[in-house]
Parts: sequence; structure tokens; C-alpha cells
Amino acid sequence: MTAVASIEPSGALTIRTLAMPADTNPAGDIFGGWVMSQMDIAGAIAAVERSHGRVVTVAVEGMTFIAPVKVGDILCVYTTVERVGNTSITVAIEAWARRNRLDERVKVTDGRFVYVSLDEAGKKRPIGG
Repeated sequence: MTAVASIEPSGALTIRTLAMPADTNPAGDIFGGWVMSQMDIAGAIAAVERSHGRVVTVAVEGMTFIAPVKVGDILCVYTTVERVGNTSITVAIEAWARRNRLDERVKVTDGRFVYVSLDEAGKKRPIGG
């Protein structure tokens, strides 16, 4: 595995969840898709809070898997709103695993997710200041 550049997570802790045996691949590691799903949920929470309304995911940019997540790890997902456009929001997301439910943290993945704000009819909605 590659060395982690930063020692502390960046952004606000948005969700924490426990990695369970049902989420594993045949090698016993947690599926990358499960981790990505948790990151998408956290990013959407940050985007909804910023846009004050409904959002949908439109893109995932620059996703990097750094280390595996193991059963029993607590996955902590941190978010930072990086950019707010007319109708879109870009959120930088980091996922860190707390091993053995202790304070040891390992950065497992990061990425940039893009969300678009929608109105009640499902059409793009401008994001207010």
C-alpha cells in the first residue's frame, strides 16, 4: 500500500458506519462499491445542506482506492464543499477506516463527487448564495 500523505482527515465528519461481513468480496475485504456508496451518501448530505434542496449525483471524478476496508472497521467519511456553480456542487470526499474500533485511522480512499440541484419537478434548480 502507498503511504498516506496527510495524517488527519480533511473536511467535516459527515457519516460513520460499521463495515459488516455481508459487504465483503471473496477475499474478505469490503467491496469498493460499498465504500463508494457510503462516500456518495456523505457527499449528497453535504450537497443537500449547501443547496437547501434535492440533489442527484452526476459524476465521480478522481476516485483513488488507497487501502482496503476490513470487516469490523468503522468507516468515517469526511466532506468538503469545493465548488458551487449555478446548479452544481463539487464535494471532495475522504474515507478513513478506524481499525479494530480504536483510534488508529487509515485513509482508505478519496475522490471528488459532483451533484446537481433539482427542483420538485426534477429539473435543474439554481443554487442560492
